[in-house]
Amino acid sequence: MSSHQATGRLTVPELQRMKVEGRKIAVLTAYDATFARLLDQAGMDIVLVGDSLGMVVQGHGTTLPVSVDHMTYHSRCVSHASERALIVADLPFMSYPTPERAADNGARLIQEGGAQMVKLEGGQTRLNVVRFLVEQDIPVCGHLGLQPQSIHKLGRYSVQCRDAASAESLMNNALALQDAGISLLVLECVPSDLARAVSERLEVPVIGIGAGPHCDGQVLVLHDMLGLHPGRPPRFVKNFLEGSSGIAEAVERYIAAVRAGQFPGPEHGY
Repeated sequence: MSSHQATGRLTVPELQRMKVEGRKIAVLTAYDATFARLLDQAGMDIVLVGDSLGMVVQGHGTTLPVSVDHMTYHSRCVSHASERALIVADLPFMSYPTPERAADNGARLIQEGGAQMVKLEGGQTRLNVVRFLVEQDIPVCGHLGLQPQSIHKLGRYSVQCRDAASAESLMNNALALQDAGISLLVLECVPSDLARAVSERLEVPVIGIGAGPHCDGQVLVLHDMLGLHPGRPPRFVKNFLEGSSGIAEAVERYIAAVRAGQFPGPEHGY
């Protein structure tokens, strides 16, 4: 067991304290008990049960076919094998069109799936949903920038907010989500300077993926971090299995690199 392992599960106030103290937050996805246990023992701060399972586990081209049943099942697998890491589970596509639906599905992820927080995509249009979830004592992680559940509207996976107007809109959305009560924010595929500005402005921790080195923490899809990405990996991905003795060491190297501010490097940002 790693020396990073602590007793008891990490909490939302402890994540907030990590931001205040400038300690980087290490996050990876997991979808099953074996990897969840490995990540937990390595000292991972947050394990994200992402709807990315639709692509890396189920073999779909997008995250859209993933259901609440799927998310609940995989969250349960992960939570059973995890003791320290805070478990965040994605609310999948069309599972939160109204505050009431969001609360019903969020409750399933927490009661049946064992998650401590749910994640949803979107800004201004989701504020009522976020407020209602928080009123029901369901912690919420927001997600701005590239939003995979909007892929049919976006057309392709690409860097977002490259112009001043869209950058200002993202900042306003981030502040509005914070006012609505989110405990955490993920920024995906946005310019590094914008991610830095958002991280400095917000009081809640900001977790980046393809958002440069200045966020309060970093997340990658587990399979990408292990070099299992089919074809050419995205620019923000680094293969930590390369040069390591195995998966456990790769995970430990990832955590160490995030905490030391060595990953992501300038070459991983936009």
